[in-house]
Amino acid sequence: MADEVLTRILYVEDDADIRSVASFALEAVGGFVLAACASGEEALAQAPGFAPQLLLLDVMMPGMDGPETLAALRALPGTAATPAVFMTAKVQPQEVARYRALGAIDVISKPFDPMTLSDEIRAIWARRGGRGMGS
Repeated sequence: MADEVLTRILYVEDDADIRSVASFALEAVGGFVLAACASGEEALAQAPGFAPQLLLLDVMMPGMDGPETLAALRALPGTAATPAVFMTAKVQPQEVARYRALGAIDVISKPFDPMTLSDEIRAIWARRGGRGMGS
């Protein structure tokens, strides 16, 4: 549904400080319901029960990185078509193109502004078109 209101975000970030700031920004400022995970493995465990509408993934993480996490989430029925956004400091055009080729609908650069993060995510959600949506 193109007019579906975004409420549930699965957020994966290995850095506890960044995860804390972004979680506060998304929950307290943005009013989103968040499942904040410290690793790709944790995201895979939480995703089925949480049923996220959006995947927000850090790119560089130890063990399973963001692209690997996205690929694993795509293998789960509940998140196979869930729109995904990567967060990374690596936002050169060729890197952004690579993330989009992996299936991301957008890329948010780090460092991000906690006060505008929710608005940025809502803007991405609003312009996502039909990309990544299930039938």
